[in-house]
Amino acid sequence: MKEEEEEEFTPVFSYEDFEREAIQGLYEKKQYLGEDGIFTPLLKHFLEKALSAELQAHLKEEPYNKRNGLSSKRVKSSSGEFDLVTPRDRTGSFTPEIVSKRQVVVGDDLCEKILSMYGKGMSYNDIKKYLSEIYGLSFSPAQMSEITDQIIPELEEWQSRPLDEIYAIVWFDAIHYKVKENSRVTTKALYNVFAVNMEGQRELLGIYVSESESASFWLSVMQDLQLRGVEDMLIACTDNLKGFSEAISSIFPQTIVQSCIVHQVRNTLKYAARKDYRSLVDDMKAIYTCAGIAQAEVKLSEFAEKWEEKYPVVVKSWQANWYKLSSFFEFGKDIRRLIYTTNPIENVHRQMRKITKTKGSFSSDMALKKLIYLVIREINKAPKGKIPGWGLILSQLTIKFENRISLAQK
Repeated sequence: MKEEEEEEFTPVFSYEDFEREAIQGLYEKKQYLGEDGIFTPLLKHFLEKALSAELQAHLKEEPYNKRNGLSSKRVKSSSGEFDLVTPRDRTGSFTPEIVSKRQVVVGDDLCEKILSMYGKGMSYNDIKKYLSEIYGLSFSPAQMSEITDQIIPELEEWQSRPLDEIYAIVWFDAIHYKVKENSRVTTKALYNVFAVNMEGQRELLGIYVSESESASFWLSVMQDLQLRGVEDMLIACTDNLKGFSEAISSIFPQTIVQSCIVHQVRNTLKYAARKDYRSLVDDMKAIYTCAGIAQAEVKLSEFAEKWEEKYPVVVKSWQANWYKLSSFFEFGKDIRRLIYTTNPIENVHRQMRKITKTKGSFSSDMALKKLIYLVIREINKAPKGKIPGWGLILSQLTIKFENRISLAQK
């Protein structure tokens, strides 16, 4: 016996009734939005009609499948909060796209507002209070988390996007955060890879989270950059990161590595008495402000002779790291000011810290990366200008790295 087809669900809606009630609501000065807002029934009607049409199209592709009643769920939008009736099918294969099964917020504008507020540093509680006051909506912490999770596919696409073949200068530096892992809170480093391309424009290439530095971690970072299209970096600037030199030389063997002078000076002062700070700073400055490497090595010898007995650890550190600290002497002053420190990435870090400073700890690595990516989205909205004096800098780089730049530009 042939099974009787179920009638197609058509949401009951009267435009005449809506118009009459809307006009009456305007006279009564009712809210436009909100649960009892004037325009909320119209949005509800359009969504339910679209869902019904979407199921009908799905059933045409599955002749053996049938409608199977209705379900209802509470959804939120900038037009208000209401019960949305959704049609179901017998096999359960229907997955609506207009309003997905687990979706509780409808309308990209509201989701984008929430993401934007979170990316500007507002806490979940602050956002919930704002949405309650403006739209009359209430959200649970789980619902807020689901909304911010919507940024994950965009984050993953950004993190895996193709990159340029060659970058002029790349900085590697970290900010440290508290992250919950296996029921305990640990300190993890969020490494930012920041670059200047051959057009002189700044670009954040990627973010990487790790609990510790090692050659294997940095190898994975270099491999990721290589797989995304990077074939060469002319100069890499770091904070003397553990295992970095070994990793970068295995993937980008021609890259010149420059350790940050500012970090070296700061680390030096950790091992010195406060009364010697001024003298030590002056002596270190005399080294890295020399015109050339020969003069700088003379000053380094004088520094060692003066301080080795009192601060042997300090002198040993300068001598052991000298081959990475002195790379910038190969260049003129325009390039030196860019590479002798990781300060060019500090502006990015400053904006990240401004947003994350109120966060005690993050629930996971992904929770940290979600917020950082939302900050990056805000940063990327600002106009991108070239590095000042880029024309002269590029001319110097082209002379210094003639073969490498010409090969990349072919």
